[in-house]
This record gives sequence, C-alpha cells and structure tokens, in this order.
Amino acid sequence: MTVQSGVPDCADEAQAGLGVGVPGSTSPCSSASPTASDTATDTGPPPPRARPRARRHRVRRHRIRTVVVSTAVVVLGLLAAAVVWYERAANPGSPGSATIVTVRAGTPVGAVTAALVRQGVVGDSLAFRVYLVLHGTPLVRPGTYLFHRHDTFAAVRARLALGPDVYAVTVLPGFTAGEVAARVGEVPGHDGAHFLSLVTSGVLRSPYQPPGTSTIDGLLGVGTYQVVPGESDETLLGQMIDRFNATADAVGLVPGAAALGLTPYQVVTVASIVQKEGVYRVNLGKVARVVYNRLARAMLLQMDSTVLYSEQRDGGPVTAADLALDTP
Repeated sequence: MTVQSGVPDCADEAQAGLGVGVPGSTSPCSSASPTASDTATDTGPPPPRARPRARRHRVRRHRIRTVVVSTAVVVLGLLAAAVVWYERAANPGSPGSATIVTVRAGTPVGAVTAALVRQGVVGDSLAFRVYLVLHGTPLVRPGTYLFHRHDTFAAVRARLALGPDVYAVTVLPGFTAGEVAARVGEVPGHDGAHFLSLVTSGVLRSPYQPPGTSTIDGLLGVGTYQVVPGESDETLLGQMIDRFNATADAVGLVPGAAALGLTPYQVVTVASIVQKEGVYRVNLGKVARVVYNRLARAMLLQMDSTVLYSEQRDGGPVTAADLALDTP
C-alpha cells in the first residue's frame, strides 16, 4: 500500500501533461526560471527619487527670496529715514533770531561746527558734516560772523565761505566824535565823514547835551560795538548814546554833578580833559584834582589838551602860536 506524502509527483504530472512547459503554470514541479515580467509583477516599479529633492530646492529658493525681499525692505526703510533726517536737519524752516559767532585763528572746522551747534545755528553736527562732505568744506577765516538760529545748511556754508562780516568799533575814553567817526569809517560799507555829519546834525541828541550845542563829544559810551551787516550809522550812533546814558545813570552823574555845583555836561567836559591830559589811569585822579582846584579859583586851566582839541589834534607839540589862539 502506497502512502501519499502530500508532495506532488512530478513524474505523474509529466505523464499527465500538466504544468510542464506550460506558460503561466504554477506547478512547483516546473523547472522554468522566472521571467523579467514575472519579477516586475512581483516587486512593482521603484518610487521616483527626484521629486523630494526638487521640493526641497523649491522651499530653499522661497526662503532665500523671502530673506532678500525682507532685507531690501529694511534697507529701503533705513534709507528713507536717513533722507528725512538729513533734509529736516539741512532745511529746518524759517530762520530764527540773529547770533554772532567768533572764529579764532587756527580753529578747526569741527570746533566751528560745535560752536554753531551750541548757539543754535546748526541743529545736528553729524548732518552738517555730511553736508560739507557732499558740497565741499569752505575755508573758514578767523573773525566774527553773523548767523541766524535754525538757518539752512546752505546759508551757513555760504556765510562761512564769504568770510567775517561783523566788525568791531572800539570807542576809547576821551575820544572825540571825529575820532569815533574815523573808527566807524574803517568798517566796510560805512563812511567816516557821513557818520560825523550825522553826529553834528542834531538828528540824534543826548539828554545831557545842552540846548544849542551841536557837539556830542564826551557823550558817546566807551567800549566795543559790533557792527553787523546792513546796520546803519543811525543805529550805531543810537547805541553809543544809549550806552553812555546807562553808564551815567549807573554812576549817578546828575547828583554827583550837583554836589560839585556843576552841570552834568560840565562834569563830562572835565572828564574829557582829564582823560586827554592824564592818559594813564594812575594819573587821572591827580589831573582831576588840579582841574577842579583851578575852576574853584576861577583860574585858567592852561591845559595843552584844550588847545589841541581846538585844533582837532590828539597829541603833539604845542607852540606859542597855538597858545595864542582864542578858543572857547
């Protein structure tokens, strides 16, 4: 009796004509090797590998574009802010009040800029330096300049390039009107003869000037006056008269003259004589005592300075012919 093991008998299948050499047969007894189509059917096509790499490239390009655009927006915003800052600093609006800046010899441009900032002429030193780099730094000459607060950079640079435009007129103690006029005539745009004619015209008078007196000698305040561009002789003369009046009020000229039994104008005349005779401060007290003693005794003063004054001279020899002159 034959026991079936459950394993097919290949010989029987061969005799029966089953599975041997039949395409597509699934018999385990078939000795044919699997074909390429059989392998493809079993494993399937490989997944495409280029698609994830392309997706990564697209993501990377998008990120780069985002960074570039963001950076460009930030840069443009900063540039716009810088332009607004610069324009506001260069053109702050209507100029303000006048101010005077003095530049000493050898002062660098940086120090000049700092002085302009301190006095409110320039609002931003960095912006002004940038302006000078773009438009050129002028040669800044020593002297005194007239500016206006909150002025434009263009106006400030133009004034610096033109040079000093404020001039000093110094009136010394004992100066006559003619000597003051000579100093005024040294200022560009002013004429000494015109100033002197204004002084004697009576258009501007001092309250200490006696009626009928045309001279204002001794009644102009001493010190230094700054003559700004466009300032008239009338304005300058008015300042000199006002300064003397303020000084006279401060020292008590009126009550002091009354205590001496003199008028304020007589005291001023004596002071002028003393100044011309004594010259130096150490001599003034002694000369003044001599003058007042002679006046008290109704004596002639016999001062060379009075003779020289009548001849419109300031110093020099006095001759017998000069002493023979009949002067007031």
